[in-house]
Formats: sequence, structure tokens, C-alpha cells
Amino acid sequence: MPIDDLWYLRKRDPDTRKLIPSKRHGRGKRWRVRYTDADNNDRERLFDLKRDAEEFDLACRSGVAIAVKVSDEVGRLTFAEYAWRWKESRESGWSVETRRRVPQNLRKRLLPTFGEKPIRSITLTDVMSWLGRLLDDGTKKSSIGLYFGVLKTIMNAAVIDKVLDDNPCNAVNLAQVLRGMSRAPRWVPTEDQVLTLLEVVPRRFRAAIWLGAGEGLRIGEALGMEDDPRCFDVAREELHVVQQLRHSAEHFGGFYLAPPKSGSAGTVDLDAVVAEEVAAHIKEVGPVEFELPDITREGRGTRKAALLFTTTRGKLITDRYWSELWEGWRSAAGWPKEGTFHSLRHFFATTLMSNGAEPQEVQHALRHASLRITLETYVHWLPKKDRQRGLLGRILRPVTAGQPATPPVQGHR
Repeated sequence: MPIDDLWYLRKRDPDTRKLIPSKRHGRGKRWRVRYTDADNNDRERLFDLKRDAEEFDLACRSGVAIAVKVSDEVGRLTFAEYAWRWKESRESGWSVETRRRVPQNLRKRLLPTFGEKPIRSITLTDVMSWLGRLLDDGTKKSSIGLYFGVLKTIMNAAVIDKVLDDNPCNAVNLAQVLRGMSRAPRWVPTEDQVLTLLEVVPRRFRAAIWLGAGEGLRIGEALGMEDDPRCFDVAREELHVVQQLRHSAEHFGGFYLAPPKSGSAGTVDLDAVVAEEVAAHIKEVGPVEFELPDITREGRGTRKAALLFTTTRGKLITDRYWSELWEGWRSAAGWPKEGTFHSLRHFFATTLMSNGAEPQEVQHALRHASLRITLETYVHWLPKKDRQRGLLGRILRPVTAGQPATPPVQGHR
């Protein structure tokens, strides 16, 4: 259960030996405690003071913190049990229409997905996956808003009742969801289409394709890769995405090294095949050294950087030059116009997601600032869990027998 200092990076300035301030230095709470709750979910809590963080961390380690210790009754409480209890406690103040609609929404839309799950185990991923399925099924957006509203209200009540520590629905941008997950890629290549592209791309640039499809790098990040431990740590099988190559006639005299897209710098696993391709590129093509402005650090300056990818004349690659190359490769590979270098990043993410990688793992690999971004973009590729058979029949049988509806799982009412 490490305590993280969010205001400073772990590495030190090579000149002053002082810790390097992070991008969020001076903003928000400084100390973060990561812990595992009673349901074995990874969570975190932020603190202003280090001593408060240390006290909470110690309480979690000793098992006395409420966050990691719940009663057996609360731990076993299912969503269905709590939802029916919530309904019965509120319905006296509802209108006739609400009394009809809410139980119907529960039985038909919420309980088939969440009913038998312990309410404490429901995560943001579960909620986003449910919303994605509703969209896939063609459910009206107005109806989705109603169903989500009921779920969010129930989960808020559970927080107030101290059944939950937080409400996963609060992290959902419903407007974004109802726009059809507008982050979702318009087109994602298949494995065969990526392999076809690799066949038509010249040896000089093939490793860049591997960095896109095998590591999820953006084009600027790939072009900013240099032959240096700053980027590649083969011994530890790590890839450090710390910079991108930018070009601007108005700034820094043309080319310069800048931080990756806001908040997306980070260290990810270096795939063995990608490492082999990069090593072959370095041996056969070789990097070219340039004197470039580097604004990735606080002490901005100019330094030598041995970049991997250059033109056939050994020059740095402009956006226009890359676009011309890409258009030819895309056409030769039979890709549609929607197929861009960024499509390789989508291939990387959806391949991980479709093969069972946890959304948090995909978020880390893509270096997204939040899990919500990952889920909104790739929720349609989440593996679909088999719906429980016979659940609706168990829910509705009491109704057909002329009895009040009861939860599908007997428990505390």
C-alpha cells in the first residue's frame, strides 16, 4: 500500500539532484494512498497532509480501517436486496407514475445485470459495459437516461447508508455516453490489415508501425523515439514515453522535443517483438543525431538526440512529409481513408480489451489520464459476459402468482 507524492516525480534533476515537480504540482491534494478494499478492489484515497496519509495507510495495513473491513452482512448484500429495500422506503412519496415505472425499470433493466452481484463489487467498468450494451441493443437514449438515473440514485443512497464508500456512477459522463461514445474510433484495422500494412511499408519506417500497433504510440511519440535508455530500457523490458517530436515554424525555430499529450507520459511494457523490430531498425537503418530544443524538462535547453526515424536523406520528418508517405502506404494496403496512424493505437487497445485485459491495464498501456476515457473509447470491445439464464423468470414468477415482486435472491429486506 504505497504512499505516493503526487506533486513530485520519483526521479531527480541530474544537475540539482532535487526532485522534479510533476504537472499537478501545487494543485489538489498531495498524498495518495493506494489500498485494496474488502472486496479485493484496488482503490485510492487522497490527503493534504502526509501524516494523515500515513495513518490511513497504517490502518489499512492492520485491517482496522473501515475502508478495508466491512461486516459480513454488508459484504454479502446484493444489489437486488438493497434496491428493493430502497424502493420500499421511498415509494410512499412517489407519484402513481413513478410507482409504476421504477419497479419496472428495476426488474427489466437493472436486476438482470446487477441483481445478484454484491453491491460493493459493482465498478465503473460494470456500469460502462452495461451502458454500452444498451446502446448496442438500440435502446432509446431517453430511456437509457432514465435507467441510469435510477441506478445512480440507488447507489447514492447506498453511499449515504455507508454500504458503499463511493458511487461508480459519479465517474460516468452520461452526456458523452448518450452521444454514442463519441470517443469511439470510426474504424479499427483487423490483424490481417495491420500485417498487410507492414508488408508495404519500407524497412526504414516499419519499426514505427510496430510502435503504433504493438505499443499504442501516437505518431509524434513514435517519431520522437531515440536510441537511448531515456526511451528504451531493454533489460527491464520497459518503454519510456517521455517525449514527442513537434514542428512549428513559429516556435523554437522548427523541430523540437515536447512532452507527450497532456498527462500521457509514462512507462509501459516493452513487447519482445517490438523490441526486436526496433533493434533491427537501429542495426540496419540506424538513428541520426540532431541538436534539438527539448522542452520536456523544467530546465529547457538544446541537446543532442539520436532519433530513430528520418527521411531517406537523413532529415527530420514533417507532418506533410509523413502524410504523403502514409497516403501511399494506406492505398497500397487497401485501407480506407479513415485509416490513420492513430488507427494502429486503436488496434492495440481493442486487441488488449478483446483478449481479456482489464480496463485498468489498457488505461495504463494507453497512458490515459482516467479510466473513464478508456471505457468511453473502447467500451464496445469489452468482453460480453453471458447473461444469467432464467433470472427474469425468477423475478417475475411472484407477480404472475398475484404476489408482490420480491428480490431474486432471498436476503435482508
